[in-house]
Amino acid sequence: MINIDEQRAALNQICEEMLLLCQKQFENAYETFTTFDTDLAEDIILKETRINALDLKIERDTDQFIALYNPVATDLRFALSVLKINYNLERIGDQAFDIANHTIDLNQKLTSQVIDSMQFKEMFETLDSMFKDVVTAFRDENIKSARKVFKKDKIINKINDNAFEIVAEDALKNPELIRQYLMALVVMKKFEKIGDLLKNISESIIFYIDAKVLKHKKKK
Repeated sequence: MINIDEQRAALNQICEEMLLLCQKQFENAYETFTTFDTDLAEDIILKETRINALDLKIERDTDQFIALYNPVATDLRFALSVLKINYNLERIGDQAFDIANHTIDLNQKLTSQVIDSMQFKEMFETLDSMFKDVVTAFRDENIKSARKVFKKDKIINKINDNAFEIVAEDALKNPELIRQYLMALVVMKKFEKIGDLLKNISESIIFYIDAKVLKHKKKK
């Protein structure tokens, strides 16, 4: 029988594999939507099967870890955190999958005007930085990296909040781009959701490392 430390290391490894796969799916989702790369969109859709398979394996292996070893203290917090992290990663995969399908449905390349005015590049760069912080936090058990995610998520929320006014103003000036702007709004909401999910993952990492549940912490 594998000892608890070996099983925990195996769980940690497969969770990191899921994290890196979802990071790549996110990066590809941005690329496919902003460049109208339908081949890449199809690749995202195909890889969703792998994400779903990893999701089920992580859930099954974590349940088995709890059942076999009856973990307590840090080991229990680790198992609970893996379940929460996995749940949020699977949902990030869903967002990337939806963005790929929206790209195919739109069936046209976004103009640079739409991409620039809605700040898609700034949103991507911020989310990409958040993903890197999460990877560092998970690999190195680094609370400082995990906490960086919360401040960056506010940038994502601000871009998303401004998007509707930008669309309302620009679409009136360029009615031929209304369909692009409306689809861009839908996709931007998907990216904003990814920011929320990354924040949830950071909370779970901190909970495991520092035993702090930030979700219910009173606002200062």
